[in-house]
Amino acid sequence: MNKVEALIETITQEIVSFIMEDNDIEIDAAMNLFYNSVLFEKLHDPETGLYLEGSAYVYEFLKDELTGGKVLVHSGKPSADCGKGTQ
Repeated sequence: MNKVEALIETITQEIVSFIMEDNDIEIDAAMNLFYNSVLFEKLHDPETGLYLEGSAYVYEFLKDELTGGKVLVHSGKPSADCGKGTQ
């Protein structure tokens, strides 16, 4: 496992823990939720640089995605677009 893969694995484990705590669900449901998210795909794309961010910061993007927002990455920096006020 290289450094990038190790960082991604650590973030993944921590986000799954956050999901479990925040939603009072079991690990298999939390893993399913995260593994099927757009953010999970973005985290595994080294060009986004998400693997360099803190787990709590990345988790905020997942919460935005799960509440109807979109996860966008521009110039290697993620941003959440919840569609509010845009047309």
